[in-house]
Amino acid sequence: MARISPFKAIRPVRDKVHLVATRPYYSYKQNVLKAKLEDNPFTLLRIINPEFESEKHTAPNSPERFELVKEKYAEFIEEGILFQDIEEHLYIYRQSKGDHVFTGVIAGASVEEYENDLIRKHEATLTSREEMFTNYLDIVGYNAEPVLLAHPHHEGVQQLLNECTSVRSEYEFTTTDRIKHELWVVNQELTPKLRDAFLEIPVTYIADGHHRSASSAGLKKQRTLNGKSAFPNEDYFLAFFIDEEVLQILEFNRIVKTLNGLTPEEFVAKLALSFDVLPTSTFQKPEHEHLISMCLEGNWYSLKCHNNIIDENHPVHCLDAEILTQYVLNPILGINDLKTDENIEFISGAEPISKMEEKIASSKFRVAFVLYPVAMEEVKRVADNHMIMPPKSTWVEPKLRSGLTIYNINE
Repeated sequence: MARISPFKAIRPVRDKVHLVATRPYYSYKQNVLKAKLEDNPFTLLRIINPEFESEKHTAPNSPERFELVKEKYAEFIEEGILFQDIEEHLYIYRQSKGDHVFTGVIAGASVEEYENDLIRKHEATLTSREEMFTNYLDIVGYNAEPVLLAHPHHEGVQQLLNECTSVRSEYEFTTTDRIKHELWVVNQELTPKLRDAFLEIPVTYIADGHHRSASSAGLKKQRTLNGKSAFPNEDYFLAFFIDEEVLQILEFNRIVKTLNGLTPEEFVAKLALSFDVLPTSTFQKPEHEHLISMCLEGNWYSLKCHNNIIDENHPVHCLDAEILTQYVLNPILGINDLKTDENIEFISGAEPISKMEEKIASSKFRVAFVLYPVAMEEVKRVADNHMIMPPKSTWVEPKLRSGLTIYNINE
């Protein structure tokens, strides 16, 4: 079952919500981040970057830095930029991007269900990042960016979402990326109905936020072992629950700087051992799985996997991202670690293909690969079998804003 918990959100006052809410700070280029910090005194980025316009310079990810974040957060509350709801609520969030409308529930997700694999994972986490985020949460005491959790379609949940969103939203604003954001505060009558409906959902799946989930579980465990666990909110973490049928999964494409000493002709010859290599006059988006588009020094090709390299019985080995790694990136191009090798970069399917062509034309990159998007059923198959997806397999939308609803851990 999926236990969701209402909570007393700390959130922006209505007239400043569009100024406070932000994309995660790491998604901004440095020059854009600097401009936002300079021009907007209300952005949540000011909390996350507390030393902006200050002579203090603490070490990144240090306890001293986290204490400054906590102080800046307290300032936002004292100045009335943020306030806390008096009663516990569930919250409905809707994001409209072009033709795609994403609607789901913001609530607390159960740490116990995470530990018991009722919230399922498909991505490996780094111990060092887990420890850093756990320390961060312990000091600052809040979650500001929800974990994205996908759940199987449930008609009862959908009907309640429709009912909740039939009235005017508490927040409604559009950001400069042309995305519309809406938030509803669920009333006390519908809250128990929504909680009960979610209890009929057997499992949920982390679509985005593996490290944030792991660190929240780590915090609960750490405080329990140290005898410091005292707050009911520690049993949950901030999450956005969304119907898997609404979730959008795009491909994550690869672009490589080197041919590993091979000429284009030699490279194509090696590819032909595992793929049918067919020249195409222009870019052709892969129409199905096991078909990969390749741009080699400005020329487009279609790569069709030979049957002998596809292991349909294995949840991971049948994925095109893994096939590309095992039969091209690793043995031919000499890329052994996708997470650390500087010769490879990743471009999401949300970016225009022209961005990839421009990088190839710059001569800084030699070859690019465009994959067919992974299906949610494939992600679930990996998670259900306790396996790990290849790095950068999926680009999942919606991308959530931080600071719309902040979850107070120490309560």
